[in-house]
Amino acid sequence: MPAAGSGSFQVNLTGEATKNASYPVYPNVVPLSARRAPPLDMSTVEQRGQTTTARETNKRIRPHGLQDAPTFRPTEDDFRDPMEYIKKIAPEGSKYGICKIIPPEGWKPGFAINTEKFHFRTRRQELNSVEGGTRTNLNYLDQLAKFHKQHGMNLNRFPSVDKKPLDLFRLKKAVETRGGFEKVCKLKKWAEIGRDLGYSGKIMSSLSTSLKNSYQKWLHPYEEYLRVAKPGVQQQLESEYGGPFTPSSAQSPIKRSYSQQNTPLATRDESPAMRASSALNASLQQTEEAQGKPIPVEPPQQPPSSSGFTAVNTGGFTPVNLTPASFQAVNTINPLPSRDKPSNGASGALQSPGDSYDPKLAEPQSSIFNATPFSVNDHASNPLKRAISHDSLNGDSGKESGFGVDGVDENGRRSKRLKKAPTVVGSHMSLLRPTSQTTSRAPVQRYNINGKTGEICDTCGKTEEKPAMVVCDSCDNSYHWYCLDPAIEASSNQDWHCPRCLVGTGEFGFEEGGTYSLKQFQERANSFKDGYFAAKMPFDPVLNSKRAVTEDDVEREFWRLVESITETVEVEYGADIHSTTHGSGFPTIEKNPLDPYSTDPWNLNVLPLHPESLFRHIKSDISGMTIPWLYVGMCFSTFCWHNEDHYSYSANYQHFGSTKTWYGIPGADAERFEAAMREAVPELFATQPDLLFQLVTLLPPDQLEKAGINVYGLDQRAGQFVITFPQAYHAGFNHGFNFNEAVNFAPNDWEPFGEAGVQRLQIFRKQPCFSHDEMLMTAANRDTTIKTAKWLGPAMQRIREREMKQRADMLAHHKEFVDHHCKIDEPEVESNFHCELGFEVDEKDVPENDYQCTFCKAYSYLSRFRCNTTGKVMCLQHAGYYECCDSAEDQRMTNSAHTVIYRCQNTALDAITQKVVERARMPEAWQEKLDQILEDEPKPSLKVLRSLVSEGEKIPWDLAGLADLKEFVNKCNAWVDEATNYITRKQQSRRKNDRTWRKNTSAKAAEQEEREKELRKIENIHKLLAAAEEISFDCPEITTLTERAENIASFQRDARAKLREPGVWNTQYFEDLAQLGGDFGVDIPEVEQLNGLVRQMKWTDKARELRGQFQTLEDVADLISRAGEIGIPHHSELLVYYKEQQAQGEVWEAKAKELISVEAVHYQQLEALSTQAGSLPVSRQTLAAVDAILAKQREAHRQIQDMYDKCRNEDFRSRPRYKAVREVLDGLSELNSKPTGTIDLEKEIKRHEDWMRRGKKLFGKANAPLHILQAHMSYVREHNRSCFDLQDKPRMPVEPASREHTPADSQELEPTREVFCMCRCPEAGLMIECEICGEWYHGKCLKIARGKVKEDDKYTCPICDWRVKIPRDAARPKLEDLQEWQSEIPSLPFQPEEEAVLEELINTGQAFRDFMQPFINPMMVTAEEVPTQRFYLRKIEGAEILLSHETNFFRQELHRWKPIAPMPPPVLEASLSTRKPRPTKQQKEMSRLGITNPNDLPQHLRTKQHNFPKQRKSSDATSGRGNHPLQPAPRRGRGRSDTPGSASTGSGRDAHSHASRLPTTLSTTHPEPLYTPYYTSSHGNNHHPASPAFASGPYYQSHPSHSSHSSHLDSPAFPPRSPVARSGPPLDPSLYSPTNNQFASPLSTTNTQGPSHLLSPQHNPYTNPRDMDHIFDQFTTDPTEDLGPSNEVGEALEDRRRDDEFNEFLQP
Repeated sequence: MPAAGSGSFQVNLTGEATKNASYPVYPNVVPLSARRAPPLDMSTVEQRGQTTTARETNKRIRPHGLQDAPTFRPTEDDFRDPMEYIKKIAPEGSKYGICKIIPPEGWKPGFAINTEKFHFRTRRQELNSVEGGTRTNLNYLDQLAKFHKQHGMNLNRFPSVDKKPLDLFRLKKAVETRGGFEKVCKLKKWAEIGRDLGYSGKIMSSLSTSLKNSYQKWLHPYEEYLRVAKPGVQQQLESEYGGPFTPSSAQSPIKRSYSQQNTPLATRDESPAMRASSALNASLQQTEEAQGKPIPVEPPQQPPSSSGFTAVNTGGFTPVNLTPASFQAVNTINPLPSRDKPSNGASGALQSPGDSYDPKLAEPQSSIFNATPFSVNDHASNPLKRAISHDSLNGDSGKESGFGVDGVDENGRRSKRLKKAPTVVGSHMSLLRPTSQTTSRAPVQRYNINGKTGEICDTCGKTEEKPAMVVCDSCDNSYHWYCLDPAIEASSNQDWHCPRCLVGTGEFGFEEGGTYSLKQFQERANSFKDGYFAAKMPFDPVLNSKRAVTEDDVEREFWRLVESITETVEVEYGADIHSTTHGSGFPTIEKNPLDPYSTDPWNLNVLPLHPESLFRHIKSDISGMTIPWLYVGMCFSTFCWHNEDHYSYSANYQHFGSTKTWYGIPGADAERFEAAMREAVPELFATQPDLLFQLVTLLPPDQLEKAGINVYGLDQRAGQFVITFPQAYHAGFNHGFNFNEAVNFAPNDWEPFGEAGVQRLQIFRKQPCFSHDEMLMTAANRDTTIKTAKWLGPAMQRIREREMKQRADMLAHHKEFVDHHCKIDEPEVESNFHCELGFEVDEKDVPENDYQCTFCKAYSYLSRFRCNTTGKVMCLQHAGYYECCDSAEDQRMTNSAHTVIYRCQNTALDAITQKVVERARMPEAWQEKLDQILEDEPKPSLKVLRSLVSEGEKIPWDLAGLADLKEFVNKCNAWVDEATNYITRKQQSRRKNDRTWRKNTSAKAAEQEEREKELRKIENIHKLLAAAEEISFDCPEITTLTERAENIASFQRDARAKLREPGVWNTQYFEDLAQLGGDFGVDIPEVEQLNGLVRQMKWTDKARELRGQFQTLEDVADLISRAGEIGIPHHSELLVYYKEQQAQGEVWEAKAKELISVEAVHYQQLEALSTQAGSLPVSRQTLAAVDAILAKQREAHRQIQDMYDKCRNEDFRSRPRYKAVREVLDGLSELNSKPTGTIDLEKEIKRHEDWMRRGKKLFGKANAPLHILQAHMSYVREHNRSCFDLQDKPRMPVEPASREHTPADSQELEPTREVFCMCRCPEAGLMIECEICGEWYHGKCLKIARGKVKEDDKYTCPICDWRVKIPRDAARPKLEDLQEWQSEIPSLPFQPEEEAVLEELINTGQAFRDFMQPFINPMMVTAEEVPTQRFYLRKIEGAEILLSHETNFFRQELHRWKPIAPMPPPVLEASLSTRKPRPTKQQKEMSRLGITNPNDLPQHLRTKQHNFPKQRKSSDATSGRGNHPLQPAPRRGRGRSDTPGSASTGSGRDAHSHASRLPTTLSTTHPEPLYTPYYTSSHGNNHHPASPAFASGPYYQSHPSHSSHSSHLDSPAFPPRSPVARSGPPLDPSLYSPTNNQFASPLSTTNTQGPSHLLSPQHNPYTNPRDMDHIFDQFTTDPTEDLGPSNEVGEALEDRRRDDEFNEFLQP
C-alpha cells in the first residue's frame, strides 16, 4: 500500500543472512541432541576476568533517568552461604525489586556445556509489537482496514491533515477520552484534539473540520460497528474461556475470605483484580437472580496447539515498505510460512480457540505437531508452570526433550510449562486461549472428523447447506450467512472477515525462529549488531573510525525501536531452554563429580534445594523452578514485564557474553504497576485479562514513572548474578550475544508471598507449578526444627482456617438442599435422612492431576470433590457449582455419584497444626516461663533456674533471655562452687606447714600457695554470705554455709580455752581438736596454734622413742632439722643428745670413706669400723660399701681356698673344671688386692694351660687363643666320624647324583646317600673326577675354584699320584701323640674341658686302626686290592688324625702295584698345614718401617711387658721369672707338605705347580690354574722369592733318586690373609725365613745354575728325617707367647673361618 504523506507504517531493518555452507544442514526430523556443529570459541566471548569484558561502571545516566538497583560485592566469607547472604541483603534489595551480586574474584566456575552438541530453537520478536501501546495501535489499524475493505473501501494510507499523516488510533483515543464523537462535536473539542495530536495550524477551523471529517469517514462507522458487535464477540470469548475473564464465575467464598487473610500486597481488597472480580460477581449474581437460576458452566474442552505464530494484522494493514523477513536461521530447511497465508492452510490471523474442538470426541484433537493436549485456559492436566513452545525449545518432540505426554521426564522431573504448547518469549504465554462450551447452548463441533475448515458452521456447528457458508479471509472459519447477526448476503465477491476478526481478540504471540548451535547463533548475533549499527554510528576523528557502540547507544536505540510504529526490527531469542535435556552451564554432580563447583551452593542446580530453601519440601523436580532454564540472547532480544511464578525469588547468572540490562519494580509497587498497565492498554486487558501472565508486553519505564511507579535498572555482565525478589516485576533486553541461566528458589520469608501467588493464580484460573498446601504439609511432617516451625506455624494456621471454612461452606451448601445430620461432620449423630453423598478419608499420595480442580486449576490437596461419573475433580469452593456431569446441582451435592475426599480429618489437621505452632512457640513459651518465675519469686530457686537453663539450651533457637539467665546462673553456680569449698573441704595435709615442700616448690607453686592462703581466710565466709544476699537467690548451700560460720565461732571459743592449759591434755586430744578446726576449710588462728603445739608434742614423743635405737646419720640430721622448724628449745635434753650423736657419726663417716678410697685396702681397719657402726648414726650408703668390700674379700678367699683344696684331691674326678677356676680368677679383677692363696691357684692354672698349649701345637694352632683348642677338636671329631666310618665300605666309582642319567623307564629310584672325596661326604658344589681311579672329589676340599676348571681338563687325585698335594688348613697330629697327650690328664690340677672330645678322637682312630689291621699285611696284598687300598688311603688322608703307619703302607703298595710317579713316595712322619703363615702386628710394622730387628722399633710399637699392678701380689710377681716381650715370629713358613719330598713355593697370586715327573710329551695341564698336577720344569722358578718353602726328606735313604726329584715337587702355596699382602709393598723376606735357613726352599733364591743345581744333594735339606721335628718346633710358640698381645691377632676361630680363607685364596 503506498504511503500517505511522509509517514510509513512499518520498516524492517534486516541484516545480510550468514551463509550456512560451512555448517551441516539437518532435516527437521533429526533431534537436536543428535546434531553436531563446530564448537564455540570461548575466547571470542566476553567472560569474567578478561580484558574484553565490559567494565563495571559505578553510575551511568540511563535514557529514562532511572536509578540503578544496588550492586553487592560479598567477601569470600559472605559468599559461602547464598541463603544467609540473600537474607542479609534482602531488606535493601527488596526495595528495588532486583539487585546484582558480583561474586569474589576467586569464584569462577567453568562452562560445562558441550558447545558442539548444544542446539536450540529461538523465537522471533518484533520489537514494536511487544510495546503495549504500539501493539494496540497496530491491532486497531489492522481491524479498521479489514472493516473498510469488507465494506468496499480501501484504507491504503493514513489520511493527511495539515500535510502530515493522521494517526487514526490516537485520534480515536482522543475522541474517546472526551466522551465520544457526539460529545466532541457538541462541545467543539476538535481544535483541542488537534493540538493534542501535534498539529499547530494557524486556521484551527480548517483543522477541526479535517479532523472531524476524517473521524466521521474512517473511524465513526467502525466504532458504531464495534458498539453493536463487540458484546457478542466478548460473550463468545468468555464462553470459550469457560467463563468471564475474571475469577471463578460461580458463587464462592473465595471472594469473601481472600482479602481477609494476612497476605502480601497483591491480594488486598483494593487490588484491581479483586475489584474486577467483585464487580463481575455482582453482575453475575444480578443476572442469576433475574433468571431465577444459576448460570450453567460448560465443562472445559482442550484445543490443540497451533503450528506456529502469525501476526494478528496479516492481510489487513500492509506497510508500504514491507521487506522480506529480516532475520532467518541459516539452517532452516523450509521457509517460514507466509505472514499472509501460512503454509499449513491457516489464515494469517490467529485462529479462534473455539474452532478446535470436536464435540463427539471425549478427548481433544491433536495438532499437526502432535502437541500434548492442554485444558481450559492454556493448562494441561499435568503439572506445569507456563506453556512453552511446541518444540519446547529443547528438541523436535516430547521424547527428544526428555518429557512424556504427562509432562514428566524420564527421571520423574516435572516441567513448569507444558510441552508442545506454543509460547511467547520469556516462557510466559501460550498462543491460544483455551475454550469451553458456552453457557447458552450445547457444545458444537468446530471441526469435522477430518479437521478441514470451511465445512462446519462456527455458529451452529452444522455441516449442512455448504453453499450457504462463507469463510473468513482472516481465520478461515466458516459460517452460514444466515447464522450471522446481522445476516449478510448469500454471495459476495469482496473479502469478508468474521466479527471476531473485525472486533479483535487481542491474542498475540511470538513465532518460532530457527535452530542454532552456539557458534551459529553467535555469528548471526554479531552480524546483526554490526550491520545494524554500522550506518548509525558517527565518525570519530580522533580514532579515525566510527565510534564504538556503547551500552547507552544500545539502550536508547532499543526503546526507540520498541515505541516506533513505523520501524519494525525483528530479532531472535533462545529462551526457556531446558537444562535437563541440553545440559546446564554449571558443572553437575552427575557429569562432573570431581569438579568442586558441582556442589557449590551458588550453583543454580544446587541453589533451589539449599537446606534453607522451601523448595526442598517439593517431592518432585520442576523444570524452570527447581531445575534451571537457559537463555541465549542477541542484541535487542527482550523479556517483557512479569514476576516469577508463585511470587518466588529467582537467580539469574550470566556465563558469558554481552551485557544484559534489567529493569525492576519492587513488590510494593506491584499493584500500582498492574493498574498502570490496565490504564495504558485497556484494549488488551479487555480481551486478555491475564496479559501480565503472558510476558509479551512492555511499557516504557518513563511512562511507568509518570504513574508513580518506582522503576530501577541495572546492567548484568559475565560472571554476575541478578536476584529478583518476591512479587517484583522485571523486564530487560540483551546488548548482544550472551548466555544466561536462571532458576527459582524460596527462602523462609517467601512463604506468605507463595500463598498469595497461588491465590492469584486461582483467581485467574491459572495452574500452579506445585501444590503449596502439599509443600507445607510435607515440611510439617518431616522437618521438626524450630527454624522451620517459625515460618511454617503461621502458614499452617492460615491453611487450617481456610480449609475449615471451605469445608464448613461446602457442608452448608450440601445441607441447603436437605437439612440433616451429615455423616461428614456429625458421624456420631443418627439422622432420619440417609445422606448418599460419598465421603472418604484418603491419606495416600496421589498424582497431582487427581486433586486439581477442573475449573479453577488450583490443587485441592487437603480435600476435593470428585464426580464418579466423569472422574472430574473440583475444589470445595466449586463443588456442586461446576457442571461436572449431567446431574442437576442438588443431585450433584446429594447423590452417591459424587464423593467428598478428605486427606485428613479436622482433628488430625488441628493436631498437625498445633504441633507445629507449639514447636514454633517454644522460644516464646520458655521466655514466658522465665518471666513468670522472676515475677513470682523475689529470690528464685537456683535449682529451678538451672532447669530452665537446661531446657533453654535444648531449644535450637536464639533465646533472647537465655544469655542473661545463663550469666546469672553461672554467677550463682560460681558462688555455690566457692561456698562448697568452705562447706566440704577438710584440712588433712596443709602444705603451708610443710617446710620441705616450701623449699622444693617453684615460684609458680609459691604463687599458687599465696592464692590458696587468700581463699582460706575466715573472712571469705562472711563475704560469701553477704554476696548471696546481694545476688538474691535461694539454694541449700546458703543455709549450710550459715551454719558453718556459727560452728567456726563456737570452735574458736573452745580452742582458746584449751590453749591456756596445754599440760592438762595429751597429744591426741590436741591433735583431734586441731583436726576439727581444719575440717572447716579456712585458716583459723587457733588452729595454727594448736597445730604448732601438736607438732612439738609429737617430736618429743618420737625423740624419746628413737633414743637407743639405730639411726642413720640422715635420720638424726632430719630430726634435728625438724626440731628447729617446729621451735624446739636449744637447751632441750633430747636435742642436745642427738646433736652429739650426729658429731660422732660424721667422724666415722669420714674415716670409712678414707679407708675405702685408698689403693691398698686395710681390711682389719674396715672390720673395726664395721663393728663400731652398730652404736653410731652412720650413712647407709657408706656402711653398705664397707660391708660389700668385706663380703667380696671373704667370698673370694673362700672360693680360692676351696678351688685349691679341690685341685689337690686324690680323686681326679673330684677336681674342679678348668673353666670354673678360670671364671673365679677373672672375678678377682674387681678386688683392689688378691686374697691369700691366689698365687698358688694361678700356678696351677699355668700348669694346666701349658698342657693345653701342647695340645694346640699338636693341631698346629700354637698362636691361637686357648679356647680355640676345644672348638678345633670338636671340628676334628665331626670330620673323623665320616672318614673313620666303618660302615663306609669300598665300592666301584659312582657318578654324583647331579651327573646321573634319567632312567629309561622314568621311574624314581630309591634315594641313596653316596659319599665321595677324602672327606667322605655327599655331593656338594663343584665335583672333580680323577682320571685314574674314577673317584669324585669336592672342589672345596681340593681348593680348586669353579671358574678355573675346564670341561676337557683331566685330573689326577692325590691318592693315585702321591706327588699331588692335599691342601690342609691345620696340622694332623699322630694318634700316638694324642694318646701320649691324653696320658698327662690324670696329673693335671683341673679337669680339662677337652677330655671327652679327646677320648672320642682316640677311640675312633684306634678303632679304625684296629679295623685296618687285616689290610696292612704286606704278604697278603695283591694287585686286585689296589681299589681297596685306594679307598682306605682316601679315608685315612681325609681324616684329621695322622695314621702314619697305615698311610705309608698304602702309599708304598699303591706305588708298587699302580705306579704313577717315577719314584716311590717318601715316608710320611708328620702332616702339617699347607697354609701360609700370617704375620703378626709387630712383623707388619717392621715390614712397613723396613726394620729387621725388633729392638729397633719405636718404643710405642714394641710389645709391652706383662707387669701386674703393685698391689696385686700374684704368683708371677714373686716367681722371679721375668716377663718376656713378644719377639718376631720365627722365619718359617706355614705351608706344609704331607710328603717329605715336596716343596711349597710361590705367592698367593701364583698357581700351584709340580715339577716335571714325566716326559714333556706326557704332561698335561689341569683346568684349574691354581692347581697343575703336570707342570713343565720351566715354570718351577716363577715363585715369589720371599715365600717360605719347606721340603721333606725321602722315605728311603737308599734311593738317591728320590732326593734328586724332590726339589721339583712344589706344595701348593696360599696367599696370606693379612691385608698387607694384598696392597702396598711386599713384606720383608726376613720376616719369614733368613736366607741361610736350612729349611729354605732352593727356589727361594735366583736360579742361575739351571735344574741340575736344584737336583744336587747339598740343596736337599731333608736328607735326615729327624729334621722334621725341628721344622715342627719352628711352627710352635713358646707358652709365654700366649700371654702377650700376639694372641689377639692369632688365628682365632680358624675352623669357622675356613671358608672365608678359601675364598681369599681364590682371589687373584
